[in-house]
Amino acid sequence: MTETLCGDRPLTFDDLVADFDRGFKPKAEFRVGSEHEKFVFRKPGHEAVPYEGAAGIHALLTGLKRYGWTDILEHRADGGETLIGLARGGASVSLEPGGQFELSGAPLQSVHEICVEIGTHLTEARAVAGELGLGFLSLGFTPDWTRSDVAVMPKGRYRIMSAYMPKVGRLGLDMMFRTCTVQANLDFASEADMAAKMRLSLALQPLATALFANSPFVDGKPTGYLSSRARVWTDTDPNRTGMLDFVFQKGFGFADYAKWALDAPMYFVKRNGLYVDAQGQSFRDFMDGGLPALPGERPTLQDWRLHLNTLFPEVRLQNYLEMRGADTGPPERLCALAAFWMGLLYDDACTEAAWDLCRRWQIEDHERLRADAARLGLNAMVDGRTLQALALDVLAIARRGLKNRGRIGPSMTDESGFLASLDEIAETGVTPAERWLELYNGPWGGSLAPIYEAAAY
Repeated sequence: MTETLCGDRPLTFDDLVADFDRGFKPKAEFRVGSEHEKFVFRKPGHEAVPYEGAAGIHALLTGLKRYGWTDILEHRADGGETLIGLARGGASVSLEPGGQFELSGAPLQSVHEICVEIGTHLTEARAVAGELGLGFLSLGFTPDWTRSDVAVMPKGRYRIMSAYMPKVGRLGLDMMFRTCTVQANLDFASEADMAAKMRLSLALQPLATALFANSPFVDGKPTGYLSSRARVWTDTDPNRTGMLDFVFQKGFGFADYAKWALDAPMYFVKRNGLYVDAQGQSFRDFMDGGLPALPGERPTLQDWRLHLNTLFPEVRLQNYLEMRGADTGPPERLCALAAFWMGLLYDDACTEAAWDLCRRWQIEDHERLRADAARLGLNAMVDGRTLQALALDVLAIARRGLKNRGRIGPSMTDESGFLASLDEIAETGVTPAERWLELYNGPWGGSLAPIYEAAAY
């Protein structure tokens, strides 16, 4: 199979399914990748930061190049190029639609390495940002910026997505421009291994949402949700988001995910470095040569992979599994998310033990819990238990999984210590969002100005 067609024939559904096989890795070669986003704000006024200008996002990217980062450029229709990110050693820095600054880390062997990578990035980014009078905010939703306050980054795909989002949900533009997440990407050894990991991680995404809930404010006031970021995803294009109930059906595999992906409308195709608007069109039609945006053309595997990257379920399948259910937060919680999922998913016995806690849940439980976790945090209920009680059990399993891995860091400790920030949340039952609400309703006197210092990186 080539990257374009299979021999002289067009791609088939079987080719699309088989492409997931490229993710297979022996357990000894499992890695984890960590991604996190952060808002960039102007000091001292706390305004959002545009792309252009002497102290804009472009200047921030340019300043980081002193640390050995190299340009990621996007072609423009006028023949020019736009700086949209940076690359170094398997990692990248990129821009989300509203200027959210994202580190997509390299695939690494341990949480120890992830924390070093995150710490190095934050040290470099703060140094450059400080010279420009900028800061970074570690919240899951902009606390007081309106949509109109946020600048749109000059990336071709975002123009197309911005036009499409209002057609398929009420909050898709908020997702694009006003949210930040932390994610972990994990490997699988086989189709069966993928299925077991995806089933468990989907079931427990609401728990991650609750533990990491860090966005109780929108437009300068409390929303009634502890994770306003997670709330947004419940009203953003239902054709490409959600809990994927078919994952919990017996026999789930790559073909089921491929069928779902084929039914999700397209955003775009990329040709000669430029994005071709295909919003709402069908990848199935593309395979038959009937895509209105590119009449007569048929897709390549690269087109398929790009399409997969435009789907946003709570766990996304590519050639790895991407955990998408958590608000961003301070450095210790960025490390904790990777530790949480590695402990549960990289030890077979722990994966099975965690699944025993939720195997009785019905599809209705998964959907209800997704919504309740965003609103109620660890007070949400499932199967007669609170998420707080579940969190204590799941964290104990994750800790055992990390100890079994036996990856010792420079301080001669294993990876289980990275769960400490989550242990405190689970033991008290108080989420980060509720801590912010206590300050807002108490010493801050209803003002959100102090959060730009208290939640700054």
